[in-house]
Amino acid sequence: MRVLVTGAAGFLGSHLCDRLVSAGHAVVGVDNLVTGRTANVDHFRANPAFTLVHHDVSRYIDVAGALDAVFHFASPASPVDYLKLPIQTLKVGALGTHNALGLAKAKGARFVLASTSEVYGDPAVHPQPESYWGHVNPTGPRGVYDEAKRFAEAMTMAYRRVHGLDTRIVRIFNTYGPRMRAQDGRVVSNFIVQALQGQPLTVYGDGSQTRSFCYVDDLIEGILRVFDRGDDQPYNVGNPGEFTVIQLARLVLRLTGSSSSIVYEPLPTDDPRQRRPDITRVFTALQWEPRVSLEDGLHRTIGYFKDVLA
Repeated sequence: MRVLVTGAAGFLGSHLCDRLVSAGHAVVGVDNLVTGRTANVDHFRANPAFTLVHHDVSRYIDVAGALDAVFHFASPASPVDYLKLPIQTLKVGALGTHNALGLAKAKGARFVLASTSEVYGDPAVHPQPESYWGHVNPTGPRGVYDEAKRFAEAMTMAYRRVHGLDTRIVRIFNTYGPRMRAQDGRVVSNFIVQALQGQPLTVYGDGSQTRSFCYVDDLIEGILRVFDRGDDQPYNVGNPGEFTVIQLARLVLRLTGSSSSIVYEPLPTDDPRQRRPDITRVFTALQWEPRVSLEDGLHRTIGYFKDVLA
């Protein structure tokens, strides 16, 4: 296939490009490099199967030649980024999704939207099935990301219904692994970097809030199964193992051998108290479930950050 990936130089986008290129596909990567980094795709520099185009998908996208698929992964995705770039986040969710859908329609390509567990907000249903409509504060500071993705899902379904476009929606839960940015504000990278640098680990609230952490290789496998054999309704893709934030902090301290302390800061506005995917649908339909344990995945991620910090 010939595939276009928006957000190709980002954490998830670059891993997706790895899998697509290794499977023999040609990939056109598009990224404006606001949160993505060329270092994530530098290993493709001499590979004719990959091309990186510097472009903001919130503006019209024009790509010469045929395309078989469009994966729309462009968006700030960490709280540090979308709180700093609220308008850009809304624009890429709205205008960027519209432009990517328009490109897929023009090329007759299958479209895959990288949505998020944030569409569930601070959930009142636990664990979260795809049938749950969410509990989102649209005017709170996190709403710019939550609502951008909710709009993107609605736009994707509208193109499906009106234009008959072949679409997929993947709701991605907390993912971690190599190529996360050291200062991106996500809990796994925060804890690992702080531990390796001997700094106190910052826990927001009392640490009793829960998250479910999926290693990036597992996540990409799930996304590709949805692409290959999924239907048009959303799929949760994430790890149903549920951990408190304080459990994660203590595990990182043990695995790094760090003597860092733990400090507590006030819980951010609208920070979800619980987050865990119900993956019954993707497991039943596509036989996907995560394989990498949290401890194994953290070992790999710690090794990556040791190299980065060195």
